[in-house]
Amino acid sequence: MQRIAVIDIGSNSARLVVMELYETGAYNLVYNQKEPLRLASKVNKKGEITEEGCNDTIECLRNFASLCKLYAATAIIAVATAAIRNAPNGKALANRIRLETGMKVDVISGKTEAYMSYLGVVNTLAVKDALIFDLGGGSTELILVKNRKMVKSISLPIGCVNLTYLAKIGDKITPTVVGRLHKIITSYVSKVPWLEEVKGLPIIGVGGTARSIGKIDQKRIKYYTPKIHNYQMNITSLRLIFKMLRGTTMEERKNISGLSVDRADIIVAGAGIIKILAEQVKTKKFIVSGCGLREGLFTEYYTRKTHRPLISKDILTTSTELTMTLYASDIQHSHLVAKYALELFDSWGPMLKLDKSWRPLVKTAALLHDIGITINYYSHARHSGYMIENAKIFGLTHWEVICTAIMAAWHNGISRSYMRSKAYKNLLPEKLYTDLGKGALLLSIAESLDYSQTGPLTAMHASLSKKGAVLNLTSPILPSIELHQLKIVSKWFKKSFKKNLLIKIHQ
Repeated sequence: MQRIAVIDIGSNSARLVVMELYETGAYNLVYNQKEPLRLASKVNKKGEITEEGCNDTIECLRNFASLCKLYAATAIIAVATAAIRNAPNGKALANRIRLETGMKVDVISGKTEAYMSYLGVVNTLAVKDALIFDLGGGSTELILVKNRKMVKSISLPIGCVNLTYLAKIGDKITPTVVGRLHKIITSYVSKVPWLEEVKGLPIIGVGGTARSIGKIDQKRIKYYTPKIHNYQMNITSLRLIFKMLRGTTMEERKNISGLSVDRADIIVAGAGIIKILAEQVKTKKFIVSGCGLREGLFTEYYTRKTHRPLISKDILTTSTELTMTLYASDIQHSHLVAKYALELFDSWGPMLKLDKSWRPLVKTAALLHDIGITINYYSHARHSGYMIENAKIFGLTHWEVICTAIMAAWHNGISRSYMRSKAYKNLLPEKLYTDLGKGALLLSIAESLDYSQTGPLTAMHASLSKKGAVLNLTSPILPSIELHQLKIVSKWFKKSFKKNLLIKIHQ
């Protein structure tokens, strides 16, 4: 087991995350801390970081170094971005950090920062073509992605902190301030030579400002889950939020639901950058990414140490496998259940009447159907559902994750009480309940085919006949445990499809 600490010294804040890396290749976040340094505002007329800023940074890094020791970090990856990168005394500060804390900090270029943010996004969001922007306190990185590859990037020297001072944003946002803000942002964005290539593509936001805008919108519409990664909103919502923000005082901004108090003074500038960027590229969709620079830095380390691909070919499969490795008690059984579930899905298609978009959900639910055992064997199906809802499963929308969770939670039988305390309970139409029940039933049958968890079948073939749904099972011995469980499940099957489940054994 290893613990990897990743430190990001940004222009607005410094963050420390500690990831635990297991021998199985699975990993998990075990610690996270943020310190609001505001280095972008602590510069003198020469552009140098002030003594106050340097001392605050040293104190923060000394604290982080102690936490790394406390959490027994075996490796520390520490980087500094725009504020230290652009300051004439930035290298001197990095040297001072090393001397006073024993921690080596790499002052990375804008291009490296953009690439690491790209790695964090491309491995966690299922987007083929997009414009990624990483909006920090002192800079905004723009990254053009085509066919999941980073093809162009640029670092703009404006962020939510320094732009707040440049545009002279204070308590009340007057039309003069808005005009000044718009002029400054447009002067930088309009000079990006390749922005024409982005027209109509979705924009993906990385950083605290993007997350804050997403959280404000979630609170505004009473969204059904607090998950922010892969939260999607349209340009109309973005404009509504900016209009609302510009009409508030500082005190009113501090009380906006979804916005942290320490962002109240810089959110208008940040929101302005996102709004103008969205309008410039004529996008219809804004996607919030909860993963960026730190995740990219960890991914680069992790893949190098484990000899895995730097960019996952299939983020749903990769994230599901990692979740399964972290929690599943019997991985071989989980894979077998998934194999059987997909065979049933494909062979019984005319009876199920579920379109192909359900296939990856059924597969994911099958692979993770038993992870709840790590909490408690009793009611483990419900625990599995809860864990799936909250796990880092990438490549599915929030709604698809919920559907996957419900199928896993119901694989021992349909129970609407699972939704009793869920925010989305009133959003499920009756037809969706029926379809989720079909998916859960497939999991139950698939699990029954390896109920002993010994893999007794050498072959399984499913088909449909006039008499019902047929399972042809081949086994060198009589799979009595599996047959007994299938007999129990057949009652559920008959009730759902008004057909018989016919079992044929071949020895």
